[in-house]
Amino acid sequence: MRTITVVGASLAGLYAARELRAQGFDGRLVIIGDEPHPPYDRPPLSKDFLSGKSGEDQLALSDEEETGELAAEWLLGVRARGLDPRGRTVLLADGRTIASDGVVIATGAFARRLPGPSLAGVHTLRTLDDARALRTELAAGPQRVVVIGGGFIGAETASSCAALGHDVTVVEAAPLPMLPQLGAEMAAVCAGLHARGGAELVTGTGVAALYGDTRVRGVELADGRLLPADVVVVGIGATPNTGWLAGSTLALDDGVLCDDGCVTALPQVVAVGDVARVGAARAEHWTSATEQPRVAVGNLLAGRTAEAVSPLPYFWSDQYGSRIQFAGRRRPDDTVRVLEGSTEEASFLAAYERDGQTTAVLAVDRPRPFMRMRRGLPAAMPVAA
Repeated sequence: MRTITVVGASLAGLYAARELRAQGFDGRLVIIGDEPHPPYDRPPLSKDFLSGKSGEDQLALSDEEETGELAAEWLLGVRARGLDPRGRTVLLADGRTIASDGVVIATGAFARRLPGPSLAGVHTLRTLDDARALRTELAAGPQRVVVIGGGFIGAETASSCAALGHDVTVVEAAPLPMLPQLGAEMAAVCAGLHARGGAELVTGTGVAALYGDTRVRGVELADGRLLPADVVVVGIGATPNTGWLAGSTLALDDGVLCDDGCVTALPQVVAVGDVARVGAARAEHWTSATEQPRVAVGNLLAGRTAEAVSPLPYFWSDQYGSRIQFAGRRRPDDTVRVLEGSTEEASFLAAYERDGQTTAVLAVDRPRPFMRMRRGLPAAMPVAA
């Protein structure tokens, strides 16, 4: 291969570029990013960056020395608008084309938005520009903040807003936040962190509408309640960024469909990170973006699926001064047992079990015993149907 193009200057895209050089590719390497920023770390956007504890310089994922060593052509601030599968040519929104021998798709996902007119004061939190805008607004003084969605982004944003002294309400349509990931018993325990951190949690009802003229003034819930709001943060998940691939003949279904080695149905095209549905699953986690590229690049350079990804699902979330860590694959019928600490004090280590085997582990502020148990979990457990 003489030219390989990485579409997406993301965490996954940067790791793919690193792997290409590490695995011996010494040809032309092109990295395309629709944002004008070099690759940056997204998790701090809802945490230290939003709260003002860290600046933009601390978000950078690489430095000048590494950038020089990669010897890549960076095309930033330009969007990919298509992929010609016959020649593996990437079409850019500015009219340029990049003919390639191999393509790594790492275009990530974009934040879902609520339907209806756009109102000032309504934010999503996915990109650096999103975080800049929200941080500026929060710095204007005490605000009534409504966070829609109690998942990781919503909970972390609510935590940061509460720490800044804002009046925070979190609205979660499900009976409990993080219910699919943790199960009812442990989700209820973690939901208690909101109250401990000074935020109100409203569950079991969705959002009917936002109201206001040009600026948001409140949130109407599906059960008829009205929540006054100066700032609204929408954290209702993300959609894989695959629109630019329409017409490419790639199979698309909640992401780019890949085999277990991140290889698509098109020769010399692989996908990694939030945009990739590897095997039967698409995992929007930091570990997926950092672990998949090694296998994907190896298979791309080999011209076939020589190795499969066998990850152990893992995520963490920092909320109200506590760190939640989870690893493994929990099924609805698993039992859960607290091994250390106390759920009442929200500092504990718990194991999910099935047929006498530990299937997953959850910890709140117990990092060392969690890591020990995480290392003991099998990496290649079957995915629940």
